Amino acid sequence: MKLTRFLLRYYPPGIILEYQTKTGDLKTKAIDLLDLTQSSNSGEIVDEMMKKEPLLANSNKEQLITLVQRLKQKQAESTKSQFYLFKVLKAHILPLTNVAFNKNGSHFITGSYDRTCKVWSTLAGEEIFTLEGHKNVVYSIAFNNPYGDKIATGSFDKTCKLWSAETGKLFHTYRGHSAEVVCLSFNLRSTQVATGSMDTTARLWDIQSGQEVNVLCGHSAEIISLQFNTTGAHILTGSFDNTVTLWDVNSGHKIHTLVGHRAEISNAVFNWESSTIATASMDKTCKLWGVADGRCIQTLRGHEDEVLDVAYDNTGRYLASASADSTARLYNAQTFELMHKLEGHEGEVSKVVFNPQGTLVMTASADKTCHIWDVQTGQCVQVLEGHTDEIFSCAFNYEGDTIITGSKDNTCRIWK
Repeated sequence: MKLTRFLLRYYPPGIILEYQTKTGDLKTKAIDLLDLTQSSNSGEIVDEMMKKEPLLANSNKEQLITLVQRLKQKQAESTKSQFYLFKVLKAHILPLTNVAFNKNGSHFITGSYDRTCKVWSTLAGEEIFTLEGHKNVVYSIAFNNPYGDKIATGSFDKTCKLWSAETGKLFHTYRGHSAEVVCLSFNLRSTQVATGSMDTTARLWDIQSGQEVNVLCGHSAEIISLQFNTTGAHILTGSFDNTVTLWDVNSGHKIHTLVGHRAEISNAVFNWESSTIATASMDKTCKLWGVADGRCIQTLRGHEDEVLDVAYDNTGRYLASASADSTARLYNAQTFELMHKLEGHEGEVSKVVFNPQGTLVMTASADKTCHIWDVQTGQCVQVLEGHTDEIFSCAFNYEGDTIITGSKDNTCRIWK
């Protein structure tokens, strides 16, 4: 194997090694630096990397130290905490279902009850084209980040479609589900897309060929969330049967079924390292689980109503939960200590997301606003107002300097 070049990944911090195999194929391997801080010694970090990684040689040392220092400089940059309304987009003729950015934030997409997905220019705040062809609500949407050249749309018409993000051309229509497709996810290598359905199954599809790779059967009720881990070897499915299942992607076999919640699952997510899983449930709790053994590590209690969403920050240091009790909660994901109770919304909080830097957390609510909170202090630093109906989708771009909010009022808003 021959090392060809280094690539930097700012969020979460890491260095990507691109190398050539003996057969001439180009592959990549990530070295995560999730614990990197301003006080970290760059030379010691590189020495440790070189001990563990056979692709690295002494001749790479100075370049690696420079790269680690660049990552530290990026961390030291002050993050934006105040946003102004850039544009209101009358996006669809019926309510939106979801919004999503491509990796660099140059484009975003919106799904809608009007059966379409629209692709927008973030810079101009203008529609580029509309993806038409579904025969029912377009409910789940995603770019194949980090590449961003393809879009998947999942619909109540029981299909998922794969499109070119650059031209709008339809590549494949994935058929096989017998009920609505309500969640989907690309793996990070962009070789597979997974779909979850009200028919109680998830399906894995090959992006290149359009063929079905595996059917994941075992849940006894609707699957409403799914996520690949960072390597693409495992996938999580959360279901209304009160359980979450961890699957082996290659074989399609169950690895663990996470049993313990007493009501429906609303979301299930991996931390970046894929060592733990966080689950949110209508039973008013979140639970943390070990990936290796499938055991419950901790139950986070305190919400007074259903927990509707849960999210890790990029490094896995923090965990946030959103609830129908009009609050969100912020936890230390290592110690499980409650850091802050985020109070201020006047309606249920359905969505919670961190900015890429992990310094801010954003909550979307039925009270028609999004709130932005400082992770360290728990203080609300800004309220994004103006929507005339419930906000149920929101996203930061990769740099954390632009926000999209999507509402039941048929509009989305760009904040910069």
